Amino acid sequence: MTITVTGATGHLGRFVVEALRHRGAPVVAAVRDTSKDLGVPARLADYDRPETLVPAFEGTDRLLFISGSEAGRRVEQHRAVVDAAVRAGVGHIVYTSITKADTSTNPLAPEHKATEELIVASGLPYTFLRNNWYLENYTGNLATALEHGVILGAAGQGRVAAATREDFAAGAVAVLTGDGHAGKIYEVGGDVTMSMADLAAEVTAQSGTQVAYQDLPADDYAQALIGFGLPEGFARLLAAADVSIAQGSLDVATGDLSTLIGRPTTTLAEAVAVALKK
Repeated sequence: MTITVTGATGHLGRFVVEALRHRGAPVVAAVRDTSKDLGVPARLADYDRPETLVPAFEGTDRLLFISGSEAGRRVEQHRAVVDAAVRAGVGHIVYTSITKADTSTNPLAPEHKATEELIVASGLPYTFLRNNWYLENYTGNLATALEHGVILGAAGQGRVAAATREDFAAGAVAVLTGDGHAGKIYEVGGDVTMSMADLAAEVTAQSGTQVAYQDLPADDYAQALIGFGLPEGFARLLAAADVSIAQGSLDVATGDLSTLIGRPTTTLAEAVAVALKK
């Protein structure tokens, strides 16, 4: 059984490839840059170059289709991936979607919903891994929070069932190497939800430096992100995503991920501890 992983050099994909490699699973990395050594065979696969996709997917029994990162362009790109999977005779697509993709108010959800519909319409066996937020979204820039004593956002008291990239990767590996997952939709995320105030309190407790969460109106948060150097469109998208969090879009703790990986998901405290050591 050959497993192909798209986006294999990305934040999530590299963890999946490494875990599969350690299991001795026959894995192929489908990547835009084949010069990077992942320790497994690599094939050129560029979502913006559909002609590269069919050759990349040939002989694939199970395809981990990691969603593209360019919001606003995903549907076009993802349609090319699904079409190529059909033409290449892929046996099963495992797609990384977003929490409650079919009903969510999160502005990122519509593209994932559209992709899920494309996959269902393709007739190929599928599994949807509807990923919640990465804990690293919050722990990746703690130095700035500690410097200024504040974490900014527009998420209000909304809660997030975040998990680490390695947790999500382990869930994907369990599906790719296991049986009985065809037709399943897993709402995957952390076992315990957290708020931004919880994050600030945990950082304060572990670092000894007072850090507070400052909730802002969405427009003010977007302006702050623009001031930090983010493009305006992306900044407003992140602010809108925070508003959806305040509305409960990511307050979805199902236990699906811990069931798949056979252990509890990484806690906020554990993730903060690792981040503070870096």
